[in-house]
Amino acid sequence: MTARMGEAFEIDRALSDIETLLAGPVPAAGPTDDEGDPATGEWTATSGEGFRILPLWESESLVGVYAPEWNDAEETARGHLDELVAELDRRWGAHRKVGMRVPIFRKIANEPLPPLFQALCDQDLLGDLSVWGPVAAGPEAADVWVAASLNQCDGDAPMILVALVSDRPIVELED
Repeated sequence: MTARMGEAFEIDRALSDIETLLAGPVPAAGPTDDEGDPATGEWTATSGEGFRILPLWESESLVGVYAPEWNDAEETARGHLDELVAELDRRWGAHRKVGMRVPIFRKIANEPLPPLFQALCDQDLLGDLSVWGPVAAGPEAADVWVAASLNQCDGDAPMILVALVSDRPIVELED
């Protein structure tokens, strides 16, 4: 669960959160660290060598939800991702897809992964990435890569929309 559980999706807030990611620091080195809400412990961010990941929205729990309600929930979540991607495409040009198939298989095989992909897999953020970059992080900051994805670790779990920023190119991993 994330600290965003139960919040309505608002595109302006999601864009503001991405602007905050762009303006904030990205660790150049060090271990991956998951941050939690001090009161609830729910996930609020992950940072690691060259990246930061932030939940933007989380659906309600889907325990006991079946078609057609489950299909409606998935359509709503995909609509949020599509709206966000469309807005970021307007800002930075067309995105490109970076698949998560190879990182998933490498994790299952217990093979090493770059820190960003390891963190995504560890958080069960297994949805393909929509990636932009390099984009200007600010007037005095280096260019970064930005990505968004929609994730669900199993059929009962909530759907989670996340954004991330990386100071390194986000590229498809080779088989």
